[in-house]
Amino acid sequence: MRQLGMRRASLSASLKIGDRRGCRRTPEEEEVHIPFAQDSLVKQWSSMQNVTDRNQEKSKTPIQRNKYLLNINVGGKLFQISYKVAARYPVTRLGKLAIYTDPRKKLQLCDDYSVQKNEYFFDRDPSIFHYIFHFYCSGVLWVMDEMCPSNFVEEIEYWGIHLKYSQRCCRILLEEKQDELSEYLKIQKELEAELEPLDSTEQFEGKFLGRFRKMIWNLIENPYSSVAAKIIAVLSSFFVLISIVGMTLSTVEEMKHKTGKIWMEQLEMICAIFFTSEYLMRLISSSSFKNFLRAAFNAVDLVAILPFYIQILFENLDEGDTLYHEELHKVENVSKLGKVLKLIKLMRIFRILKLARHSTGLRAFGFTMRQCYQQVCCLFLFIAMGVFTFSALMHSVEHDVPGTNFTSIPDAWWWAAVSLSTVGYGDTVPDTVLGRMVAFACISFGIILNGMPISILYNKFSDYYAKLKAHENETSHSLKLSRRIRLKERVLQKLSECCRADPRYHH
Repeated sequence: MRQLGMRRASLSASLKIGDRRGCRRTPEEEEVHIPFAQDSLVKQWSSMQNVTDRNQEKSKTPIQRNKYLLNINVGGKLFQISYKVAARYPVTRLGKLAIYTDPRKKLQLCDDYSVQKNEYFFDRDPSIFHYIFHFYCSGVLWVMDEMCPSNFVEEIEYWGIHLKYSQRCCRILLEEKQDELSEYLKIQKELEAELEPLDSTEQFEGKFLGRFRKMIWNLIENPYSSVAAKIIAVLSSFFVLISIVGMTLSTVEEMKHKTGKIWMEQLEMICAIFFTSEYLMRLISSSSFKNFLRAAFNAVDLVAILPFYIQILFENLDEGDTLYHEELHKVENVSKLGKVLKLIKLMRIFRILKLARHSTGLRAFGFTMRQCYQQVCCLFLFIAMGVFTFSALMHSVEHDVPGTNFTSIPDAWWWAAVSLSTVGYGDTVPDTVLGRMVAFACISFGIILNGMPISILYNKFSDYYAKLKAHENETSHSLKLSRRIRLKERVLQKLSECCRADPRYHH
């Protein structure tokens, strides 16, 4: 009866009966052989009947090292690869480990080394090393879709394997995923910068009047910090709307008489005082004057209050003008100073941008426009091309018609722009059949052109709005929770103080 021998290094679970030495390969066969398995998949055969015998045998016989196989332990998973196979790629980490003869150089390549087991330990991801191991076996580096591209690139760079060994299709897919991931991380970083305030509460520590400036900063910049901060945020939006409504009503004919003019001036003065106070409070509470001037919202606040003071300055400078009566736009011979003053008054319309400070939708819209500026510029380019093309075609087929409005290509620009936008005012229409065919082509091109960027802009806007809203809800929830905790602590402190002050408590 022959004894059971060792199991072969294969994925099959069949037993091989024979002498132990019969399963061993010659040195030449061992160099060519590539055991494609892990320690958990291919291991020595044992059964419950010969456990004690094998343990005794292991204790008696010394550990036999195979000088043709390189034992690699990656994150607890054992791999075996031939020295000759690993040496085919001498630039890689395992290739250097196979060709180096100096033990000190070998130890610099691995994280640890077991002398008893003759194993080189690497504290890396064993799941990705399966593809590294397959690369040494087949010479081709495979890339799977479910793997993280950054983690995979980091691992192959650690093992010294270049991406050129992978198939072209795998390489293209990996590069696309890398680009998508980098773009996603870039947008996430910009969103975090958009959500983060200009200053933080930690920046006021150790500065002049730091506690006072921190309190003002929370009152102005952090509407979720207290009830008073919420009231100021609501008042800011309310005054913006009142200012826009007042500017609109000032152009109505019934409001241009003396009484209405006085009311509008008083309303403008009240709004300007509030905006000035808000701007000064932000300036005082800012930890860095340079960063304060660079902020876009602060520039909008400055534009909102400058027209009021510039108007007062110009009116005082123009007091000597004899033709200046009540308003500069009523003067028959309007001076250059009056024209400038009209433009300055028109700048008050930019106050509506102050609503973006407290409106998540407006901030998401602005962020979407910044991220999609290339698509928007491309859209304007297509519109310009369409306007020039169809205006030239329309002029060429309509310029001979008596009484036509298409007397030149610049005269046809307005018609082309209106038709491309699919508005169609009807003030200028073609008369010939060819002109109507050109108009139909222009309108069809406008429909296609207008439908292209809508899905892109809407998807990105909804995504950015959801992220901004989620961050806003998370911030408000954390602040409410912290206020509740502080309230409980204050209540418990007051109760403990009352109990200590009560004389019955001492008895």
